[in-house]
Amino acid sequence: MDWLLYEKEALNKGYKYVCGVDEAGRGPLAGPVYAAAVILPPDCEIEGVNDSKKLSEKKRETLFDIICEKAVAYSIATASEKEIDEINILQATYLAMKRAVEGLDIKADYALIDGNRLPCLDIPAECIVKGDSKSESIACASILAKVSRDRYMLKMAEKYPHYQFEKHKGYGTKLHYEMLDEYGASEIHRQSFLKTWYNKK
Repeated sequence: MDWLLYEKEALNKGYKYVCGVDEAGRGPLAGPVYAAAVILPPDCEIEGVNDSKKLSEKKRETLFDIICEKAVAYSIATASEKEIDEINILQATYLAMKRAVEGLDIKADYALIDGNRLPCLDIPAECIVKGDSKSESIACASILAKVSRDRYMLKMAEKYPHYQFEKHKGYGTKLHYEMLDEYGASEIHRQSFLKTWYNKK
């Protein structure tokens, strides 16, 4: 499989700066949703890059620095847990993606978006289902988003040690629900994600 097939197709159509876009953290009960946009140089293949979910934490951390170094431009953005509660997780994800694309130092003129629906962008774009395993720039974006969110949740683990965020990164594990039962929700919890838990109490 050509890792850069989608990027090359866009470049062949005359676009100059093609960015891959992906998100991390749609599912957790706490913390923001993250998104990243990455523009790679033409024919840039970074060894070891894959869908972030298929890589170990250590490998993602190593690749994070390599991607930042090799990218023509990259941007990492968020939508907060409060925004998630206000506009829902899908719209908050699109908002984070839009912020990531708009935050690029070099303006992209085409976007490759992981998934099956497009966020509202002011540049042409296409969706690629399972894009993080088909497009290198999307895979790079998935790594930047995932590592950035994990780092944020490790900081939150220091701020709210009793939730043990370092172990579950905010996902709804058995341990996380046990900590919620014991301590209640924190200000970084997504209230809209806790309705079932509240109803049980």
